[in-house]
Amino acid sequence: MPMTKPPSIDEAVTRSLEKYFLDLDGARPSAIYDMVLAAVERPMLEVIMKQAQGNQLRASEMLGINRNTLRKKLQHYGLR
Repeated sequence: MPMTKPPSIDEAVTRSLEKYFLDLDGARPSAIYDMVLAAVERPMLEVIMKQAQGNQLRASEMLGINRNTLRKKLQHYGLR
């Protein structure tokens, strides 16, 4: 039996957005950009901080962002 590979992140986002539009059932969408960013950014920060064992400098390097930017994002999502 062949192993199926898990969907890539972009495939998962695409499927989720397609389902979101189907579930709207004619309702008008709004603030999709902010909704998607929050849905992706928070869990990404949680996983990265876990992988970095809480070390913000290491996490910021993994993410490719400035440590101060990371701190602001962690504070925004209540992850500090």
